[in-house]
Amino acid sequence: MDRIDAMRAFITVVAEGGFTRAAERLEMSPQLVSKYVSQLEQHLGVRLLNRTTRKIHLTEAGTRYHQRAQQVLTDIDDMEHQLGDLQTQARGLLRISAPVSFATHHLAPLLSDFQRAHPAVGIDLQLNDRKVDIVEEGFDIALRIGHLKSSSLIAKRIAPVRLVMCASPGYLKRHGTPRHPEDLKTHRYLRYSYMEQEAGESVVRWLPGRDQHPGGDLVSNNGDVLVAAAIAGAGIALQPTFISGAAIKAGKLRIILAEHEPEPMSLYAVYAHRQLLASKVRCFVDFLDGYFGTSPYWDDFA
Repeated sequence: MDRIDAMRAFITVVAEGGFTRAAERLEMSPQLVSKYVSQLEQHLGVRLLNRTTRKIHLTEAGTRYHQRAQQVLTDIDDMEHQLGDLQTQARGLLRISAPVSFATHHLAPLLSDFQRAHPAVGIDLQLNDRKVDIVEEGFDIALRIGHLKSSSLIAKRIAPVRLVMCASPGYLKRHGTPRHPEDLKTHRYLRYSYMEQEAGESVVRWLPGRDQHPGGDLVSNNGDVLVAAAIAGAGIALQPTFISGAAIKAGKLRIILAEHEPEPMSLYAVYAHRQLLASKVRCFVDFLDGYFGTSPYWDDFA
C-alpha cells in the first residue's frame, strides 16, 4: 500500500461525501478508492468510516485521523510547491493593500527594489488605513500595523513600529511639558481615529477619551495630518516614528514622557493561505523579510 495515496483517497472520500465522486476527482475507479481506504483501516487497526448504501460517516477515530492527515498532505503539497517555485520565475500582478502614511513615506523604494529583482511582477498598490478583507476584496497581501491578534490569516512580522508622544517646542513653551501621564488630562490631544487603545498601557490610559474634550481635540484618520498639526503647535500627538521621526530629528517636535512610551507595535505582512502560495506572493514576503532591519532607519533621530 502507498500510504500517501491511501491517505489522499481517504481525505477525498470525506471531502466529496462518497466513493464515486472521490473516484471521479482522483481519476481512478471506485473499487480502487475503496481498496485504498480499506487498506488504510487495516494498517491503522481502526475503522475510519461507517458506510451505508447512501452515505458515509466518520468514526471518532476517523475524525481525528482526518484532521492530522489533511495537515500532512497540505505540508507535503506546500513543500513540493516551494521547491517548484525555485524553478519558476515570479510573475503576474501583485495586489497589495498598505497603510497610507507608511506607504507614502517608506514603501516606494522597497517596491522599486523588488521589481528590479522580479521584473515580471506588476504592482497594484492600494492605500487604506482600515483593515481590508484581503480575500473578499481580492488582495494578494496586506501590510498591517498593530499588535498581532489571532486570525485565520497568515502574518509575518516585518519590522518594529515605535510609538512616541510628541509636541512642538512652541506648544510646550506655552502650555508646559507634561512630567507625568496624568498631566495629559489638561492638554490638547491630536487623536488618530484608528488607534487601538489598550487601557493597560500607562500613557494611553491617560489620554482624553473620545468624548472628553469635544470642543478642543483634533481627530483625524491620517497620521501625517496630525503630525503636521503638532508641528504647527496644535497639541500633543501619539504617533509612530515612521511618520514623526524626521520632525523629531529636525527639532520640530520633542518627545515627551519617554519613560512611559507604549509597547512597540509591529509591521506585518498578512496573506490568506500558506498552502500553494503563488510565487509572486512568496517572493514578496521573502523580500520584505529583513528589508528594514531590526532597528529601522526612521528611528535614527537621536
